[in-house]
Amino acid sequence: MLGAPDPVLSTPAERVDPTAPEVVAAAADLLATLRAEPARTGLAAPQIGLSWRLIAFDAGRHPRSRSWAGELVVVNPRLTEASRWHCGRESCTSVEGLMADVRRASRITLDGRLPGTGKPVTIEADAFEARCIQHQLDHLDGVLFLDRVSGALSLHRRLHSCDA
Repeated sequence: MLGAPDPVLSTPAERVDPTAPEVVAAAADLLATLRAEPARTGLAAPQIGLSWRLIAFDAGRHPRSRSWAGELVVVNPRLTEASRWHCGRESCTSVEGLMADVRRASRITLDGRLPGTGKPVTIEADAFEARCIQHQLDHLDGVLFLDRVSGALSLHRRLHSCDA
């Protein structure tokens, strides 16, 4: 797992072919890494050293989750709708020990492709799942949650690992 300030985390990721064998293998790696730590709800390919537009998420185990698309990997994801903006606490495995108040949409629509088949997928998410997905999308754009902090008063020490 890469940590800030690794340059891969601050570089926009490249679009990939969802049917390419190496992309399918990376999708499996993302899911295995996500499953290995039950408190983790999302992971982006740049966090494992791949500058590809690929995210995995499973927000169903989180207590603040309302919607649940399932355990999913999306290739070349793109946010198509975002509404109902709110501030909420986030943390990241790439930034140890810190949390921050970040403003995000609490309702989103995401379009992308499934690895292996390339089949189109559309996900409507709200609440925590929407926040988790947007956090992962930021990783694909080379943005860390700290880049979205409005000021020092928005930062907090991370006391436990059950955060976005």
